[in-house]
Amino acid sequence: MFQQLNLTPTMEETIEDPPTSAVLLDHCHFSQVIFNSVEKFYVPGGDITCRYTLTQHFIPRRKDWIGIFRVGWKTTREYYTFMWVTLPVDLNSESAKQEEVQFKAYYLPKDDEYYQFCYVDQDGVVRGASIPFQFCPENEEDILVVTTQGEVEEIEEHNKELCKENQELKDSCVSLQKQNSEMQTELQKKQEELETLKSVNKKLEQKMKEQKDCWETELLQLKEQNQKMSSENEKMGVRVDHLQAQLSTQEKKIEKLVQEVQDKTEQLEHLKKENGQLFLSLTEQKEHQKKLEQTVEEMKQKETAAVKKQQELTACLSLHGYEPRSKKAAVEEQLVQEVERLKAKVEAGKACFLEKYKECQRLHKQIRQLRAATLDQNLDLSKRLSENKILYDGLQREKETMQKKNELLKSENNRLLSYMGLNYDSLPYQAPTSSQGGARQNPGLVYGNPYSGIQESSAPDLLSIEPCPTCTADFADDIFDHTLEQHKPALYLNCPICGKTFPAKEKQIFEDHVFCHAL
Repeated sequence: MFQQLNLTPTMEETIEDPPTSAVLLDHCHFSQVIFNSVEKFYVPGGDITCRYTLTQHFIPRRKDWIGIFRVGWKTTREYYTFMWVTLPVDLNSESAKQEEVQFKAYYLPKDDEYYQFCYVDQDGVVRGASIPFQFCPENEEDILVVTTQGEVEEIEEHNKELCKENQELKDSCVSLQKQNSEMQTELQKKQEELETLKSVNKKLEQKMKEQKDCWETELLQLKEQNQKMSSENEKMGVRVDHLQAQLSTQEKKIEKLVQEVQDKTEQLEHLKKENGQLFLSLTEQKEHQKKLEQTVEEMKQKETAAVKKQQELTACLSLHGYEPRSKKAAVEEQLVQEVERLKAKVEAGKACFLEKYKECQRLHKQIRQLRAATLDQNLDLSKRLSENKILYDGLQREKETMQKKNELLKSENNRLLSYMGLNYDSLPYQAPTSSQGGARQNPGLVYGNPYSGIQESSAPDLLSIEPCPTCTADFADDIFDHTLEQHKPALYLNCPICGKTFPAKEKQIFEDHVFCHAL
């Protein structure tokens, strides 16, 4: 964009170019370096000494340089030639520093354009600029200039005005230097404040970095905990499925036992009916035996009456001297045969009664055995139901514990995420959701409610346990009615002949009582 005027570089330029920049004039600080004793004209062909003053708020650096620029330059890249500055001996001194550099005649411009000195720091920023000057030859001293008095007065008046203007400019320069000093002081304060703010900002950035590292560590820990909880939930799901399969097997066994109990109950009812029929038959035999005994008594009475009549007849015949032996013998023989027949009938009835009694005893024994087996099965079934209930309670407690842990982890995770300004959906890892109905019923669980199937299928059977009102045995609700009905007769013994009731622990007394009926 701009044409560089450096046509004849110095020796220093061949070694290293000065630091320049594209900074415009609006961003330069021309009051930090002041050029002194700058002539309006310099004679070509001679060296030029450039004197300058460094203000107390400006600190020179090794790469600072002074260049000669054509008036109208835009950036520091348009220098004609340059010289490196020499650093002061005492850099820590607060007073103004007087320095100078010398430009060789060989490198100076050869035209009569206006030029100026500019002090440029190592950042390429202009820190001071001189008044314009030209490179012109010397005027001829032997030329005589003739002027009139009026022109002399006019020149003197013009000189006075120029002196006055120069004094005003000097006063303005002093005021500007004072303002510059104040501005430099304020700038120094602003720079100190800026350095303080930079230090505070650096500390805050360090603290933020540490806090961010801490948050990332906590987030990684939360991810690990979530993965661990997910693994534990999967294991619990597998365990619950295994336990549910075991419960299903136990339910099938229980259903099988219930079916067996129902079969035993039907057999028991059948035996009860047979027992009732035998009891009716035994009662009929007993009545028949009573009728036979009555008949025997009547025959005995008839025999007694016949003997009395025979004795009377014998006595009467003896009185008349006639004894019908053949008729008497026939009557006696007939009576003896009748008695023998009745005795045989009574013996046959007793034998039939004893046979029926033995059959009843055998049936009662079978009934007692069936009742004992049914009672054992009921006790075993109740024990299994109790064990299943304990297992279910343990699983329920374990589920509640896992639920509480899950809720605590979720609340801690949400707290940390809200503290970090994140949300749960922005995490790269999320726990999978279950599609089962149990998960919809309880959204707090990561994998849903694994116990929903157990609660629907097995919980009612496990919880509906009713105790026996007589003893301490427990029965399930669906088999309570008929099992308890079978359980009660096993506690008492009823006599099949007279109906008398005996406690089950007095079995020997009951058997002696029944045996007495046979005597």
